[in-house]
This record gives sequence, structure tokens and C-alpha cells, in this order.
Amino acid sequence: HQFPLINKYHGQSCEALHHNRSQSGVDNRSGKKEKNKQKKTSEFLALDLGGSKFKVLQVKVSEDGKQNVEMDSQVYPMPEEIMSGKGSDLFLHVAECLKDFMQKRQIHKKQQPLGFTFAFPCRQNNLGELISWTKNYKARGVQGTSVVDALQKAVQNVGGIDVDVLAVVNDTVATMMTCGYDDQYCEVGVIVGTGTNACYMEELRHIDLVEGDEGRMCINTEWGAFGDDGSLEDFCTEFDRDIDLASINPGKQLFEKMISGLYMGELVRIILVKMAKKGLLFKGMMSDSLRTKGKLKTADVAEMEKYKEGLSNTKQILTKLDLDPSEDDCIAVQHVCTIVSFRSANLCAAALAAILTRIRENKKVKRLRTTVGMDGTVYKTHPQFAKRLHKVVRRLAPDCDVRFLLSESGSAKGAAMVTAVAYRLVSKRLAIDETLAPFKLNQQQLQMVKQKMRVELECGLKKDTHYTASVKMLPSYVRGTPDGTERGNFLALDLGGTNFRVLVVKIRSGLRKSVRMYNKIYAIPLEIMQGTGEELFDHIVQCISDFLDYMGMKNTRLPLGFTFSFPCRQTGIDKGTLISWTKGFKATDCEGQDVVDMLREGIKRRNEFDLDIVAVVNDTVGTMMTCAYEDPKCEIGLIVGTGSNACYMEEMKNIETVEGDEGRMCVNTEWGGFGDNGCIEYLRTRFDREVDEQSLNAGKQRYEKMTSGMYLGEIVRQILLDLTRRGLLFRGQISERLRTRGIFETKFLSQIESDRLALLQVRGILQQLGLDSTCDDSIIVKEVCGVVSRRAAQLCGAGMAAIVDKMRENRGLEHLEITVGVDGTLYKLHPHFSRILKETVRELAPHCDVTFVLSEDGSGKGAALITAVAKRINSAA
Repeated sequence: HQFPLINKYHGQSCEALHHNRSQSGVDNRSGKKEKNKQKKTSEFLALDLGGSKFKVLQVKVSEDGKQNVEMDSQVYPMPEEIMSGKGSDLFLHVAECLKDFMQKRQIHKKQQPLGFTFAFPCRQNNLGELISWTKNYKARGVQGTSVVDALQKAVQNVGGIDVDVLAVVNDTVATMMTCGYDDQYCEVGVIVGTGTNACYMEELRHIDLVEGDEGRMCINTEWGAFGDDGSLEDFCTEFDRDIDLASINPGKQLFEKMISGLYMGELVRIILVKMAKKGLLFKGMMSDSLRTKGKLKTADVAEMEKYKEGLSNTKQILTKLDLDPSEDDCIAVQHVCTIVSFRSANLCAAALAAILTRIRENKKVKRLRTTVGMDGTVYKTHPQFAKRLHKVVRRLAPDCDVRFLLSESGSAKGAAMVTAVAYRLVSKRLAIDETLAPFKLNQQQLQMVKQKMRVELECGLKKDTHYTASVKMLPSYVRGTPDGTERGNFLALDLGGTNFRVLVVKIRSGLRKSVRMYNKIYAIPLEIMQGTGEELFDHIVQCISDFLDYMGMKNTRLPLGFTFSFPCRQTGIDKGTLISWTKGFKATDCEGQDVVDMLREGIKRRNEFDLDIVAVVNDTVGTMMTCAYEDPKCEIGLIVGTGSNACYMEEMKNIETVEGDEGRMCVNTEWGGFGDNGCIEYLRTRFDREVDEQSLNAGKQRYEKMTSGMYLGEIVRQILLDLTRRGLLFRGQISERLRTRGIFETKFLSQIESDRLALLQVRGILQQLGLDSTCDDSIIVKEVCGVVSRRAAQLCGAGMAAIVDKMRENRGLEHLEITVGVDGTLYKLHPHFSRILKETVRELAPHCDVTFVLSEDGSGKGAALITAVAKRINSAA
């Protein structure tokens, strides 16, 4: 039966490497990357837990021209009541033994790095999350939790020692690493003892569950679970089913129950019981001992199969079970033991042959030369098991030259090796963490940002501080949101970037209220963006003329709303003086001028058509109005794209720069300038300062430079430059591309951080940017992008929390329900930005129920609606 079995195991191994492992009986990951190839001189503790005893070791890995590992160990018992008691008691017992070991050796006074060999199925996510107990362990409250956390907590409770758990290693992986220390060809580990398992080095590109595509990673197969999905049904006997039903985990670890030492003796016992019942043994007589579960051990099976003294051992063991065996009985019992242990070796060989075949195919070689590290009591102490296993493996994998190497020092040396590799990475990790730490904002810091934003909002509203405030709080003269009665045809212009949009918006009121839009996009060449004001407005008017021709509406005097996405001081809804250009615009003779007048003069110069310019609108206000048409609760606008800004409906009585106390008016906060007075200097990192100094407007728009898409990529680039200079990235090689400003656009940040993107694709993006990265580099780049964009979303959320809380207090409400209309590429395209922003607002403004609605139609529709609302209000007046 070995050949169908090898194919079955090979198929399931492939399946489990991909995302459908939930249906497969085999769970494949160890979290251990390519085996260590460098020899290190260090001291580590190792903890080996997995049976009725456990071991604590001090391992010294030194080199004096040749490899040298010294080990000092002590074995501690694991009482049955602890194995099946509370999980916290189990780890407390382990921690107490660890303390005893360290105190005896006087190494308890300083922190010790520790490698933890844990011989149970774990999900390797740095914390070692226990999937399920096996081998008669059933401590409560541990499954699904981190064994590292449980051990660290127990160590703290015991007190007097300090350990740093650097690696959690499965015992099979540790066995492979132990043998790999002596034989560089060792790339498979197999244990056949109380339980059974195997691990091997798999190509990283085949492991969908782990980020990465180069090099190899050790896969802990957990092959004991092979067959749990029914795939071994044809190979199971009635005796296997009896064993399974009487176990502590029925239906689980079926392959292990057919192979391992925990079950081999019991399997022989129940076969003997059945044969005795049928009168085939012991003249049909049975003793109470033979009927008792666990009376026949695997060690007894090994004794009975010994070459010379096997028959006399059989007679002795059966006599101890209160039986009176004849010579024929002894021969028959010995034969049963052989059949059971031979089947175990055959099954193990078939599964191992599947692994060896896979490694050979991965490497694309005709013949594979490899070593298998072996451990476990069955393999080591059974007189025939190893020989049978080797013979069958060679028959089933004829293209593999396999050396079987016994792990002399168990799995502890391997745990120390893995710990040594982890220890080497810790210093690199610490340096990266230290660099990124200032970007990781806690609740207290965000609360402080919210408070400071609130102070600046108030300063901008007050007459005596308005002109010196960093947050300008510009009145928009938009006094109401749509009520549904607006109707008519409106022209809208949308200027705010390298493209300029002209729209005709047709608004219908009544039961079938609707907004239909027709638009055309025109480019604004760089020479016009940075030429004279007259050239810019002549270009805009030319575009309007072309659009009106296109729509056949040149002879109609349409009301016009002008979305103008630059800071303006307004003295009326149709009067806006440009304070300063941003976003790369530099047209001369515009700052300090009324943009509506400049547009009117351009129309006059053209002398082809006439328009009724009703409103000049900031894009944030336009976004709010667009969303307010669908949702009357929308009284806030937010844009997080190239730049960052917000507006909201403020009480007239609080806006000291505008006359009148009745009702509300939309205020354009221009919050991008928050911090220009130094109030958030403590949050700015050296990278923020670098980006600010290299920008067109150094010292201005500091909050925007920490939160908007135009600058986040630059912050990322500065961090990557710093890490590369320090040899932590890109092998310390700074490419010309990395020195180039502006290579990290928002779209690249969004792509790199996408959860759906495999690391191979992240590397592809970096290669597009001229950055030749390794798999580890890509992980670091992804992490850098993550902390920078997370901070941006949190800072943005803190600003929004200040606004919603202010509105709630303005209205004297315990609880405020409000909607925010949002637009901008960073908010729309980034995979995590919107979620983090919402979470931050929820945490910092718990008395506000804030809904975020995406503006589908941009701010042009909003400009038309503002125009329609202004016309409605004017005609009512």
C-alpha cells in the first residue's frame, strides 16, 4: 500500500502550502527561515517541552577554528495532574524549574535569551499560538493562545529571573537544525517517538501563507494529522478505530496513532485481546492485565522484537501480564509486534518519500543528495525500526541518496541554533524599531493633538487672533446645505491641480429629485501654472468657451460656481482673495487679488459669452455640499489627497470675522497650516523636518506635510535612505533612484500596503522604482510605509475629533450624530487609511457618532449645489 500513500501525502502537502489548508489534514509552517550557516559564539538557554519529562539546558555555541557546542542540562518531571490541569499551572511549573536551573548555575541575575522547543502544533506568528494539544497533554485554557505570552507571564509571576524568548521551535525543526549543525546537507527532520512529525526546507515562493519569494523556510508539516480528513480510510483497520475512539482526541492525529510510540504497544494489546477472544492465543484465556489499557508498552514491543533474545523476552513480558503462553503463542505474539511496527515504519517511509520527492522536484535535479535528521524513542530504541524505514524510503525514492543522521543531543542544540539566528536579527530589529518609534503615536499624544487643534480652531475664529492663527478658519459665506428644492442648470468650474474640470450640472427638485452632470477635463500645462495670472485665467476661459460650444450652451447666461482649491479670504460668497498658491501653482500677480474679478476680466477679454458668477468655493466645502445633497446630516467636508483640509458648519455667533449672529456658516479651516506656529513641534521627526526643508514652502503647511499624499512618499524615502546608510536595508547600497525626490507616489504607498499583494509583487513595485530589494527588504519597506501612513491617518483623525467635539459643544448636546463628506486619493485608494482615521475619531470623540460618506462626484457638483442654494436663498430674500 506504500505507493498510493506516498501520492496521497504528497498531494496533501502541496495543498496545505496554499490557502486551502483548512481542508487539508496537514498544517505546514514553522516560521524558521533558511538554516543558519554562520557559526556564532554565544550563550543561550533552551527549554525542551513535549513529553512526560522536560529538559532545561544552557547551551554555549563557541568556535575556535571548528564548531563547538557545549551543553549543560537538567531533566525535570512533568506530573500527569499538571499535564491535564490548568494551563497557567503548567507554565508556572515550567517557570519554577527554569528558575531552579538558573539559580543553581548563578545565571539568574541578567536577562538570558531563550529558545523554546515546543513539541505541539503551533501557528507560528512570532508568538507560537497553540493549535491543539497532542501526546496526552490537555492543559486547559491554552489552545488558541500564545505559548510565549503564557511562559513570559509565568516567569514574571515566579520572579527572580528574566528571560527573553527569542524563538519558539517545534521539536522536529530543532532536530533538523541540530543535525544541520553537523551536516550541511540536512534539510529534513523526522521524529518517531511518543508522537511523530516531520519538517523540511521548502522554497519560500511556494508558501502562500508567508510573505516572501526567495530563499527557503522550514515547514513543520504536523503530519500526525494526515488522514484527519478521511483520506486514510482505506488504510485504517478496526484496531486503529478502537485506538482512536478510546483516545483523548478522537478523529484527530490519525496518522500519528498508526505510527507513534504512544499507541504502538496499545495497538498490539487490543489485537492480542481479539485473538485470545477467538481462541487463537493463550487457549482462549485472558488475564485482567491483558484487558487493562496501557499495560503493554511500546518498549515491550521493542523488547519482543529483539533478534536473539526476542522470544525469551516475549515469554517474560506475557508472563508479567498473568498469562501462560506456549511457545507457539510467543511466536504468534512476536509476529503481531513485527506486523504492527513494520507497518509503522512503512507508513513513515511512504510519507518521508513524498517529502524527499518534493524537495528533488523543487530543486529540479535528477538525483537528490540529502540528509534526514532523526530522533525519537521508537526510532532510537526499536531494534528493527530504523533499518526497515531506511530500506523502504530508498525503494520508494530511488532518485534520492539519503543519509539518516541520528540527533545525538535531541532537539536542544537545534533550539539554541535557531535562538542564535534570532539573536543576530534582534539588533537589526531594534535599530529599525528605534527609527520608527517616533511615528507610533499613543492615545495620550493623539489626545494632545486634538486639544491643540481645538485651541487653534478657536484662535482662527477670534477677531484679535485670526491673522496670526496657524489654522486660518476662513468663512466661506455658504450659510446652508441643500433642502431638496434646488433646481435649474448650473455651470461649475473645478480648479485645484494639474487638471481643470468644467461641468454643466442639471438639478431637478420634487419627488424625483436628481442631479445630472456633463463634464470635460482640460490639462493645465506647467508653463501656464507657473506663468502670469492673466495667461492662467485666459486659459481657463478658453476651456469654458470650448465646453460651452461642445454643449451648445454659449448663448445661455448660466449661474456659475467656481471650486478654487487654494486658501482664499472671502468677504462674500462671490468674493475670494487668494492668500497664497499651493500644490505647485506659482502664477504671478494673483496672490492678494480677487479670483472672481480675475475670472470676470478673462471672460470680458474673450468677449464671447457671459456668466453669472454666484459663488467661489473651496473644494472641501464643495465636497461637503455634494454629500449633503444625499444626506442632510452631512455638515463636515474632508479632503485627504494631494493636500489635506477640512470644513464644517460653525455657529455664526462664534465667527468673529463676519458680522451677524444668526444661523450657521461653513468655515474652511485650512488646517494644513496647523503647527506652523510650533505647537506640534514635539511630534515632528527629523524626517519631517528634512521633507519640510526641501519643499517649495519650507516652514508652512506642517500638518499637511505629515498627513497628505503629496508628502508621505517623501517621508518614506527619507527613512529608507537613513536605514540604507546604516546598512539595515538594500545591502547598504544607496541607488541613484533612492536619492531622487518624489519617486514614492501615493499610488505606490497604497499598492505596497495592500493586504492582497504578495511580497513578490511588492518587490516588483520596488524594482519599477529602480530599487533592487531582497524579500526582507520588501518586508521592511512595507513596514515603513505602514507606520508613516498610520500616523497620517491618526493625526487626521485627531483633527477631525477636535471638530466634531467642538460642534457637539456648540450645540449643547450630550451626543452628536453627524456625517462627514470625504474625498481625496489617499482616503479612497489607501487600503488602511480610512479605517484607522475612523478608529481614531471613535476613540478620541466617544460622544460623537460620526459617519463617513465618500463623495463620488467630487467638488464640482458641490459648487453647482452651492450656487443653487445661494440662488434659492437670494430669491427668498
